[in-house]
This record gives sequence, structure tokens and C-alpha cells, in this order.
Amino acid sequence: MTAARRRARAASSSDRRDAILAAATDVFADRGFPAAQVADIARHAGLAAGTVYLYFKGKDDLLKSIFDRALRDALEDGRALLSEVADPAARLRRFAERHLARLAQNRALAIVLLVEVRPSAKFAAGFSSTRLREYVGLIRDTIALGQARGDFRADVSPGLCARMLIGALDEMATSWILTDRPDTLETDAATVVDLFVRGIQRQPASRGAILKTGRG
Repeated sequence: MTAARRRARAASSSDRRDAILAAATDVFADRGFPAAQVADIARHAGLAAGTVYLYFKGKDDLLKSIFDRALRDALEDGRALLSEVADPAARLRRFAERHLARLAQNRALAIVLLVEVRPSAKFAAGFSSTRLREYVGLIRDTIALGQARGDFRADVSPGLCARMLIGALDEMATSWILTDRPDTLETDAATVVDLFVRGIQRQPASRGAILKTGRG
């Protein structure tokens, strides 16, 4: 087999894998993971059911692959953001906007990630915990940077704050899914991050505290 034919075959295989994942995302979102069948996914992708098993072991593997790919894309986007924005508060705002924008761009994917995956302890243990920790770590490190610069309070845990922010954003997205709201998620991101940043910002000492310290 020539190099050109090998590349063409690899590209075709990659495209078919992507098509299967896209079909699985739509079927899981529409029918729910427990009720969905591999045959439904194959039909939605325009393939024979046996073809799906050439690329994935079954439903669990499909769901895991969807989650892993979403995390991989989110990590790449988040790391790029770190090089684009230096100010910690501005970085948190941009991070929140992008986090919600990714979910808003693909409603079916948002349903799978937030409704089918997150509540399930069975699947959570098998998913890429390393990538998830790295993703949350991007926020944690941004908060730690703000603390080092004196912008944010030093008496709060960066890890706890990072999980709080992700939790708030995902709760917004879940509400958007369940209520079928027509507005875009990004419109509320600024308000949520503003409330969050105000909570962790270092507050200037009051005049009374300064005078008391001076007398001491």
C-alpha cells in the first residue's frame, strides 16, 4: 500500500470515528444513555451496527470517548487562553465565557456531559480524571496567580474556589438545558464571574483599620 493510500485510509477511519461519536452524542441526548442502543447510533450515522464495534467496544466506551474528547478540546482551549490573557480576573472572565460557549454551541453535547455523565458515579470513576483535574487546575492556577500578585484574598483555597466556579457555570448550563431557554449562556457569564471575583478579591483595609495598625 502506498503512503498516499495509507493516509487516505487513516483519514477515512478518523472521519468515520468522528461520525459515530457525533451520532452517539445525538442519540444519548435524545433518548438518554440507558435507553439508547448501539443499533440506534449506527442507524443515525448511516452505518451497519457491526461497524460501530470496529471502533468502540460498546455504549460505555462511546460515552467515555465523548467525555474524553470534550475534555481534550476544553484543555487545549484553556491552555491557549493562558497565553492570551495575563490579568487573573480577566482570565477568569474569558475562561467562563468560553466554558459556556462550548456548551451552548452543541446542545446535545451539553446534555450528555451534564445530564448523562456528571450525575453518574458509575461512569465518573472510569473517565479521564487526569484531564478533568488539569482543566480545573487551569482555574486553580489562575486564582493562585491572583493571590501571588495581591489581587485576590490569600485566605481562600484556590482549589476550592476553582471547583466552586466550575460548579456555578455547570449549574447555569444545566438550568439552560432543562428549561430550554432561548438565550445564549455567555450573556450571564460576566455576571457570575463578577460575583465570584468580587468574593475572592482582596479588599483594601478600611481607614479605621489603618489608623489602628498605625497606633499599634
